[in-house]
Amino acid sequence: MSQYTQIELNVLKQRLAELNHAYYVLDNPLVSDAQYDELYRQLLEIEKNHPDWVTDDSPSQRVGDKPLSHFESVTHAVPMFSLDNAFSQADLVDFQRRIKDRLHTALDVEFSAEPKMDGLAINIRYENGKLKQATTRGDGLVGEDVTHNIRTLQSLPLHLFGTGWPEVLEVRGEVFMSKKVFNALNEECVQRDEKPFANPRNAAAGTLRQLDPKVAAQRKLSLYLYGWGQISEEWSLPETYSEAIQAFKAWGLPVNPDAQVVLGASGMAEYYDHLIAKRVELPYEIDGIVYKVNALDSHKTLGFTAKAPRWAIARKFPAEEVWTDLLGIEIQVGRTGALTPVARLQPVAVGGVVVSNATLHNQDEIERKDIRIGDKVIVRRAGDVIPEIVGPVLTQRSDQVTKFTMPLTCPECHSEVIKEHDKAVYRCTGGLFCPAQRKRALQHFVSRKAMDIVGLGDKLIVQLADTGLVKHPDDFYKLDIDSLEKLERMASKSAQKVIDAIEASKQTTLARFIFSLGIPEVGEVTAKNLANYFLSLEAIIGANKEQLLEVDDVGDIVAQHIVTFFAQPHNQEVVEGLINAGVNWPTPAQVKPDTDSPFTGKVVVLTGSLMQVTRSEAKQQLEALGAKVTGSVSAKTDFVIAGEKAGSKLTKAESLGISVLTEAEWIAMMGEING
Repeated sequence: MSQYTQIELNVLKQRLAELNHAYYVLDNPLVSDAQYDELYRQLLEIEKNHPDWVTDDSPSQRVGDKPLSHFESVTHAVPMFSLDNAFSQADLVDFQRRIKDRLHTALDVEFSAEPKMDGLAINIRYENGKLKQATTRGDGLVGEDVTHNIRTLQSLPLHLFGTGWPEVLEVRGEVFMSKKVFNALNEECVQRDEKPFANPRNAAAGTLRQLDPKVAAQRKLSLYLYGWGQISEEWSLPETYSEAIQAFKAWGLPVNPDAQVVLGASGMAEYYDHLIAKRVELPYEIDGIVYKVNALDSHKTLGFTAKAPRWAIARKFPAEEVWTDLLGIEIQVGRTGALTPVARLQPVAVGGVVVSNATLHNQDEIERKDIRIGDKVIVRRAGDVIPEIVGPVLTQRSDQVTKFTMPLTCPECHSEVIKEHDKAVYRCTGGLFCPAQRKRALQHFVSRKAMDIVGLGDKLIVQLADTGLVKHPDDFYKLDIDSLEKLERMASKSAQKVIDAIEASKQTTLARFIFSLGIPEVGEVTAKNLANYFLSLEAIIGANKEQLLEVDDVGDIVAQHIVTFFAQPHNQEVVEGLINAGVNWPTPAQVKPDTDSPFTGKVVVLTGSLMQVTRSEAKQQLEALGAKVTGSVSAKTDFVIAGEKAGSKLTKAESLGISVLTEAEWIAMMGEING
């Protein structure tokens, strides 16, 4: 039973809330992650031992256990109005003139200026300091209850800090997704072959519309406050809007650090110039600026129109989408050989920047959007940096447009281009020869698990490639001390060490050589299996797809990559050059697994830290007994050997009912096998 008291639990909860606020709102961590985790562990331990002490405002209760079945509609206590828009400085001058006329003053008006977040408006209700409910704007009168998702925002306190807050406090703000989180989310979508989100606003909206709060928690939404709704009468508002926002900040609520108080139309113009220059550097998307009369008593005098307050206006930034002509589509070859179509556009200004190129991602995306050369297209500056084509303007499509198809050969080296199975990627097969892939191929060739040429680091390879001394892997074996000494930071002694290491690498193994070639999908294990099965390079080069499929760990995709790679004349020339340079290896010894071994033909996964042998040694011993050692646990796995600090693989194995051996149990079995 826990030795803690309920008072100590409350102190611990408050401490964790303060640490969350410092980390997520102030960007100023007060403790290390390990220290925070220990405090959080203590919280969970206490609540486990005292479930009756668990309250809604506990840090452990941010994510609910069960998804909702549907969203409930909620009527706002105070309507959520939209804002009128200004599109120029002249509009802002006119905005201030109208305010001065209504206030009967000749003095410049003081305004609070804030970035206009490109997110979703939210109303968050606190009762007696505790987060009670969160609702979307909806139509301004009725929204949807999304409390379960808003509770997952680490920057938002579940219980207000300090004292003096009103019995009822409704704060309003914008829920958004940071650029960093958005980019990471889209990378995950691509890896799962899912459609990526168009922009951070769509991602944030899709997250708030999730019925399962666990999804929202994983996507890490953010929030900045910009106003309030219902506030109980016992609390008196300060004299200015900016002071009210600072009061909310003192209670732990997140406010935008880029907000400022400015004076008059000239102050609004200066803030606009400041923010539009800073826009690209901001960690979040904005689409304008909101200006509000700072004096709250003026809000009452100015009042509202049918749709918007007269005391606030949104200055919009230049349009982020424009129309222009798609002049052509060219191909860029990346360092991994992936071919990316790039649109060549009639230059056009988008968001204040002239754009003449835009990414089209891949052939599938071009077909999905039905984009054709000669189209009038809609161009957007995605994330303020990378221009992209949203789609064609079909009403202006002529009969002269042409469809785009990916080239059959690489525009850089003329090697064959293949489309990867079940993927949208088209890839050049000239890995050893293609200039676009040169540096990556060279770095892989000399790496420790490949040819292991000590002293040939990435920086030196870049120099060798940039100077033209090394274009393909076989060129390493043509280097001499004189050519190396001419390179930056390369003395005679260092040059000699590199030459010696290159010479030593000529004595290698067939498995290392195959791995060094950088054939797509052929990793260290597959290279070893190929060497042990075919025993010679000539046999591997001459093997057809059906013969390759007989090799353990080689499937349709890998077999096709191997056949295609060795079919390219450029790759054949480089391989022949390496052999002529003296690269050689002994014939691999045929492995005859012990057919009586309990590991023969079994799939084994190693996880955790092994103490008596290295992971590599354990793998070799198991493979010698006929086992197939893989890196991931699945239903096909027969054994998992778990060392110390085994993590998710062990958990998955236990959930699937797979046999788990400790290192000691496995060592004992090996002892019995070896007699």
